Amino acid sequence: MLREVQIDRGNMHNKQLPLISILCICNMLWIGVANAQANYPSRTIQTIMPLQAGSGVDILMRPITQKMSENLGQAITIENIPGGAGLIGSAKVAQSPSDGYVLGAFNDSILTMLPNLYKKVDYDPVQSFTPISEVAAITFVLVANPSFPGSTAADLVRIAKDKPGKIDYASGGNGSPQHIGMEIFRQYTGAPIVHIPYRGAAAAVTDVMAGQVPVMISALSVVLPHIRAGKLKVLGVASKTRSPLLPNSPTISESVKGYEFSTWGALLAPKGTSPAIIEKLNESLTAALKDQKLREQLVQQGFEFVPLGPDHLKEMITQGLAKMKKVIKDGGIQPD
Repeated sequence: MLREVQIDRGNMHNKQLPLISILCICNMLWIGVANAQANYPSRTIQTIMPLQAGSGVDILMRPITQKMSENLGQAITIENIPGGAGLIGSAKVAQSPSDGYVLGAFNDSILTMLPNLYKKVDYDPVQSFTPISEVAAITFVLVANPSFPGSTAADLVRIAKDKPGKIDYASGGNGSPQHIGMEIFRQYTGAPIVHIPYRGAAAAVTDVMAGQVPVMISALSVVLPHIRAGKLKVLGVASKTRSPLLPNSPTISESVKGYEFSTWGALLAPKGTSPAIIEKLNESLTAALKDQKLREQLVQQGFEFVPLGPDHLKEMITQGLAKMKKVIKDGGIQPD
């Protein structure tokens, strides 16, 4: 009997070995992950921007990521992947490892407009990403070719109603911020303006300057040099108050009471990125936006800073999805 008991104990001991080994391995893995997070970042961070170079978010994020790079002691690169109206680059971020070395620099179109526009989107704007922070609000401005006979947003409404279906507006494509901003304007005022979509905002701006299309709404950062050069004229600033960069230009709401429109840029990581890494990135972003020289540079391009952290960004996405669902449905907006 003694021998049998000893054999049984030996078997029990042998059965315990795998469990102990598993616990040791798990402990080692946990220590490895903890060390990796503590040493983060230890290599280059890639930031994917699903938009064209020269877009409002591109102009916003390049100097900010450069300053974050200095704060973190590692390079942060930006890769523009504008295909598929932004869907391709956004999906790539969603499908990337959650180790903090791939981030997404998005505008609210990626997160609130496109998911309501397309039947199939290879990411969920809420579930596929871990919010880092909204970065800045992007001021928009209603501009026209200098030959356009009106000088205010109310003039645009009047002229469009006098010539129903004859006044076109340009945008960067169906569901783009320029399209949504003008669709809200159309719904709000009843002006029978006609949408002319382009493949990107830069091409749309070029044709408005050339007089091919009379008007559009655009991020101020994109059109400000052309306004100052006299190649575009301002019909109204879409913010609640006048822009300090265009102190003599009225807001749209001064002639079309109640209309406001702006977009925002944000920084996100793939789903499952650890809170420690998100906190470190958020701290780096906050520190970057405290740099006075950087702030002045970006304010002069029409950005308003709102780095309020992950929880605020998540709420912004949720609210924006509901708002854009109604705008897109009521406007009957379809993909290109």
